[in-house]
Amino acid sequence: MPPDRDPSTEPEALLARLDLEEHLENPHIKQRFVTTMFDAVARTYDRFTRAFSYGMDRGWKRELVNILASKAPRDGFVVDLACGTGDLAFAAAAYVPDSRAVGVDVSRRMLAAADARRKAQDVTRVRFVTGDMLHIAARDQAADVVTVGYGIRNTPDFGAALDEIVRVLKPGGLLLTLDFYRPANPVWRALFLGYLRVAGSVFGLLWHRQAVVYGYIGPSIRHFISWQEMSAALEARGFVVEQVRRKLLGGICIHVAHKNGRYPSSPSA
Repeated sequence: MPPDRDPSTEPEALLARLDLEEHLENPHIKQRFVTTMFDAVARTYDRFTRAFSYGMDRGWKRELVNILASKAPRDGFVVDLACGTGDLAFAAAAYVPDSRAVGVDVSRRMLAAADARRKAQDVTRVRFVTGDMLHIAARDQAADVVTVGYGIRNTPDFGAALDEIVRVLKPGGLLLTLDFYRPANPVWRALFLGYLRVAGSVFGLLWHRQAVVYGYIGPSIRHFISWQEMSAALEARGFVVEQVRRKLLGGICIHVAHKNGRYPSSPSA
């Protein structure tokens, strides 16, 4: 750490002073916790997602990418929200010929890691920008595809985030989301969320000396919605929900939806 940097202002130190439940319950301050947390975990995030999911995260993202490759227009514009270190944005560039992708995230440390990957791989059709899912810096109806991996759950207002996605997608545009959801079955919900809280806390202590770093996952899902409610929220905004691919008894889901029907140039249309 540079000698002129105050350790008390580092994300890890800031996170220790924030109350998790207070921030989850108050949408006006939730983003402060989320941004601080992702800044704190940026260095280990990719390794964590693989380890914590026992490798299943790779398969879920590969499944989403296969859908993207089969349905996105070849020369489309892809907006990857809550892009993290860029997994889905890079996949869009690799598997959708002639596409352009922009990754958007609130965490500057995550974006720094994504941009380092871009430079190392010499990828020219992807760029990364700092941004908020509730205020996407894109023109109305600019995007052919929007992807969101584990992001909508972390917004202060998921409904407002969906409204922004509607705004930036072209008519018939494709939305692909992968996220955790609150299981509808009360027994499975208690087991699922309980496991995530305990296991996440253990990972947080071992990797960052703070249980809340990954212990956040379980409580964040408890404050979120079920996959069925997500489908209903999409349909209420004019999306046609084409597929819902459930994992872990509905604790994880991939939603495949089109704004006001299918994109005319989709290969599967």
